[in-house]
Amino acid sequence: MTNPDTTERTAGGLAGKLAGKAKEAAGELLGDDTLAREGRLQDAAAGADIEARQAEAEAAVEAEDARVTEEAAATEEERRRLRAEVDAENAEQRIERERFSKEAEAAKLERQADIIDPEES
Repeated sequence: MTNPDTTERTAGGLAGKLAGKAKEAAGELLGDDTLAREGRLQDAAAGADIEARQAEAEAAVEAEDARVTEEAAATEEERRRLRAEVDAENAEQRIERERFSKEAEAAKLERQADIIDPEES
């Protein structure tokens, strides 16, 4: 808090809260209502500063949590996409092996048929 009569800036946070309490107590002890009021105002301003810093820290934590959650979702989506790609490639290889196996079996049967009846070919 700034005293309008000076260019002095008071401390915020815990130090400002303590300074405000000290000014308030000194003002009440000395009967100086202005000093006591200034102390209460500084205490309140320091409390607001502390709350604002806590809110800012909480917002930063929430933002980081959201970023991590989003990154985890993207990683999971990529994992699923890669799994589908691998599964499709494996299916293609299996189909190709089956085709080669059937072609080999057909060629074998044709050779056997030629041995049994060579004139039919």
